[in-house]
Amino acid sequence: QVQLVESGGGLVQPGGSLRLSCAASGFGFSSSLMYWYRQTPGKEREFVALITSTGGSTNYADSVKGRFTISRDNAKNTVYLQMNSLKPEDTAVYYCRRNGNWGQGTQVTVSS
Repeated sequence: QVQLVESGGGLVQPGGSLRLSCAASGFGFSSSLMYWYRQTPGKEREFVALITSTGGSTNYADSVKGRFTISRDNAKNTVYLQMNSLKPEDTAVYYCRRNGNWGQGTQVTVSS
């Protein structure tokens, strides 16, 4: 059974940082492309970042490029999203995704 469990969200001031984690189980993590998405109320879920199975290649939404970094540890079956220079518009529920599987999400709120 595929499981994706996000953690690390919270309340942070503008300009601050957070590191999200997604612990994966139930599938071949080390051979899987992994994604982060986010969603705000009333809007569609939007792509944030992806990382290839080996971590050798990444891609980012323009809105987070230069501020967010996706990484993975295949020994720990975990994918991370380091978020720096956070802005109020980064406030959202952040989801981990692998193919058609999604985690439950973790709330990130950027506010003073």
